[in-house]
Amino acid sequence: MSKLELELYDLWNKNATEDDDLIKELEEIKGNQKEIKERFYQDLAFGTAGLRGVLGAGTNRMNIYMIRKTTQAFANYLNNNHKNPSVAISYDSRIKSNIFAKEAACVLAGNNIKAYIYKQLMPVPCLSYAVRYLKCDAGIMVTASHNPAKYNGYKVYGNDGCQLTESSADKIYEISSKIDTFHGIKKINFQDGLKKGIINYISDEVEQKYLDCVKACSVHPEILSESDFKVVYTPLNGAGNKPVRKMFSQMGVKSVYIVKEQENPDGNFPTCPTPNPEIREALTLGLRDCETIKPDILVATDPDCDRMGIAVPDKEGNYVLITGNEIGALLLEYICSERLALGTLPKKPIAVKTIVSSDIVRKIADNYGVELINVLTGFKYIGEQIAILEKKGEENRFILGFEESYGYLMGSYVRDKDAVVATMLICEMTAFYRKQGKSLLDALNDIYVKYGTYLNIVDSYVFEGMEGMDKMKKLMSNIRSKFPKMIGGKKVIKYLDYLSSENLDIDNGNKTKISLPKSNVIEFRLEDNMSVIIRPSGTEPKIKVYYTLTGDTFKKAKENENIIKNDFKKYIEI
Repeated sequence: MSKLELELYDLWNKNATEDDDLIKELEEIKGNQKEIKERFYQDLAFGTAGLRGVLGAGTNRMNIYMIRKTTQAFANYLNNNHKNPSVAISYDSRIKSNIFAKEAACVLAGNNIKAYIYKQLMPVPCLSYAVRYLKCDAGIMVTASHNPAKYNGYKVYGNDGCQLTESSADKIYEISSKIDTFHGIKKINFQDGLKKGIINYISDEVEQKYLDCVKACSVHPEILSESDFKVVYTPLNGAGNKPVRKMFSQMGVKSVYIVKEQENPDGNFPTCPTPNPEIREALTLGLRDCETIKPDILVATDPDCDRMGIAVPDKEGNYVLITGNEIGALLLEYICSERLALGTLPKKPIAVKTIVSSDIVRKIADNYGVELINVLTGFKYIGEQIAILEKKGEENRFILGFEESYGYLMGSYVRDKDAVVATMLICEMTAFYRKQGKSLLDALNDIYVKYGTYLNIVDSYVFEGMEGMDKMKKLMSNIRSKFPKMIGGKKVIKYLDYLSSENLDIDNGNKTKISLPKSNVIEFRLEDNMSVIIRPSGTEPKIKVYYTLTGDTFKKAKENENIIKNDFKKYIEI
């Protein structure tokens, strides 16, 4: 532990007096050098995804003081760049999310910035929508998405409803580094702000306008109301409960069964410690209810309701989870084929996916004459593509954006992923195929017959604590210094380093430039349309490895998975 870390600990002991939880924690770690260092060896990094960290005391934790400091920096940035700025604020069900949201509003108001805040927890897409609808200069969403309960976060949006650009985030971080955590903050009382009109609650009308935009994205709006469609839904104790249920009601879905233990907001997530709809554990109680209710589909939305996962019955009545890539492929095929048949597919349609998402989508896009744009991981890059189209008056060309981590958007009304519209479309699609005598699994199998078998797998490796970041940096450096020419017996055809923006053709040694922003991502393109991509997470202490496997059958693709994964593991284990 350094002298500076001890000094910071002492400073917090003297000044962090407004939160009993922090006071207790600081007392408990007294004299424990390791625990003190963990909390004070750095400030929480502020980037394009804002802040995210473990709740607790210290500069490396999420607490009211770091929220105030970051909001003060954001306020300074806004006042320097906008005249009479305003900010929309929302929050999810996480521990202290409502407190952090109100603290942000109080600091903004103390800096003469008008704050609009939702009366109750609301999803990420509702925040993005409010920024645009209220013509705000920025937005703040208090959430840590699908992280475990010990985390919370603070995401910042620009006036386009998109998460901040890297240059803006860097400027705010620079301003923040010069602010005194305890004595450099301007803030007013929340109730005083309401009385003065500088803090305002967002009206219910805004939520309904948002829902109207969601419903307008329906391809076959009559399908759900005309069928006896049954859905089991779990908001995973998060912000999706009311908006998703209102959507179901307004779309005419009569049989909606809620997982009772996961219905109401609870930041402790007692029944699913990691409330991530990607993983089976989070859907356990929903799957339990499916055994008796026998719905057409199980839907789960994550705590901030920007991502969703599903399970559907197979021929034996067992409920099967469908991956994020498979959902994306199903949605694109459904949207393209049905809008083409209805004559509602726009001229020169555009779909956008992230570089780590399944390449089967390219085959679908090519089949329907859709321009497919690849962007870096992070939905803000998909939002940027919509904004580019909007500036040209061509936003109607955008038909779908998706990322493999269960994030989807149809429509240009928001600039972030939206689990409400995704839930509507997936339920509608399920009802549509059922009317044709098909299950969603049948429709997925049709896609593989039509375009080829693609198996997409994601492995995550966690690197916790102070040493974790160093290990991640070393790992990426080691791969760059000596990258493999063969993986699992498959020849590496191309080596792409998105940090150096170089695309190396292994056979002839030619290098071409990657026309995307620099990012700490490495991709190996292999024989037979397979690939391995490695990327440190931007929001969690983990490295993700994305495998794309192909084969004549799923059995062969699984065989390739085992061989390639087992071989590549040696580059991860350091």
